[in-house]
This record gives sequence, C-alpha cells and structure tokens, in this order.
Amino acid sequence: MNRIDLEGRRAVITGGAQGIGLAIARRFVASGASVILWDMQDATLSAAVAELGDAAQGRCLDLADDAAVADAARAAGEVDILVNNAGITGGNGPVTELDPAIWRQVVEVNLNAPFVICRALIPGMVERGYGRIINIASVAGKEGNPNAAHYSASKAGLIALTKSLGKELAGTGVIANCVTPAAARTPIFDQMAQSHIDYMLARIPLNRFLEPDEVAALVAWLASEDCSFSTGAVFDISGGRATY
Repeated sequence: MNRIDLEGRRAVITGGAQGIGLAIARRFVASGASVILWDMQDATLSAAVAELGDAAQGRCLDLADDAAVADAARAAGEVDILVNNAGITGGNGPVTELDPAIWRQVVEVNLNAPFVICRALIPGMVERGYGRIINIASVAGKEGNPNAAHYSASKAGLIALTKSLGKELAGTGVIANCVTPAAARTPIFDQMAQSHIDYMLARIPLNRFLEPDEVAALVAWLASEDCSFSTGAVFDISGGRATY
C-alpha cells in the first residue's frame, strides 16, 4: 500500500464504523490523519474507534437530525476533510410499490444529510483557506437502477450537489468531488434483495464486486493536497460498468 500524505489533517467520515467508511478511516489513519467517525450504530462505532486507536474519535448520532449534526460539527473543531459516506438503500421494489415514507427516508439520509453536514463544516474550511470534500455517490446515480429509484435518485442528487459545490467554492482553497462506486459487498447488502445483488454483479464487466480498500485508495488521494485541480468532478470506480 502506497502512503498518501495526510499528515496532520483532521477528517470527519460519516458511516465510518463499517464497510467502505471504515476502510477509508483505516487508510486515512495509515496516511497520518486523525479521524472522527459519525455513525448511528453505537456498538460497531465503539469497535471501530478501538481498532483505529488514538488517531480516532467516534460520535453516535442520527445524521437526519439537523440539530445533532450542528452539535457534532461544533464539537469536531477544525476539520480539513469531510467524507459523506453514510447511506441506506431502503430495500428494493418498483416505483408503484415503494412506500413514500421509505422514499423520504432514503433521500433524507443519502442527500439531505450531506447537504446539512456540508453547510455546517464548509464555513470553517473556507475561513482557513483549505478543505477537501468527498461525497460517496454511486454508479446507480448515473444510470438509475431498476427497483431502486429512491436510492438512484438520492445518489444522482448527491452528484449534482457535488458539482454545484465545486463551482461555488472555486478559489476558496476548498474543493469538492464525488466517487461513483459499483457495488461493494458490505453490510448494506443486507438491505437488498438477492435478485438485485445478482443484477448489479451482472452489470460489472470485471465480474466481481468492488473491494472497500479500493475505494479507500481513491478517496485518500482525493483528500490529499495532491488533488488540487479537480473539483466538482465525478470519479468512477465501477469495474467497467460506467458508460459515461
């Protein structure tokens, strides 16, 4: 593993207690950063912080609670890097059978929460003249997966939010990019039907699922000073699935 220089940087990673979020946290710590994991699952959060050691802190909160996010942002202090990774699928089903409450919940966690978190942390980054924002979207946000309109729409919105941020923040020293992974075998698979998992695998030319460490390697570069001329951009890591 090559070591990307994040020495002395402080990162907030949402959904950082497991899966892709934890892989990113491990990579950041190995690269010299300290991390604050925001997650709503207390047991897995405690285990992740214990594994990562002195370089990690954890805060258990509901990212859909605007007041809780504001309190967590104040407690975090100076943050150089934000990774909006937390997300839910909301299960699978055609639009005509989706419960509107589930639609709203998926959009709340996958799109509204990153907006609120960015709103809370960006002013400090701008004031200090440096920041890196990485939003974990999905190839589904580019293509639209059948029986996952709620998830696909939320991730498409996250891509658009990233593009807007890139333009708004140009010249401030703060850049925003997003990553559009294909499916990785993480605990989020527990929210999906097996038929949908099979569909996603069939769409990947490399004929395997993404490994969380592969996403973490890309995110670490996006979080570094080496990434200095890309903003509002979409970085595919889809095993050949993406067509644009």
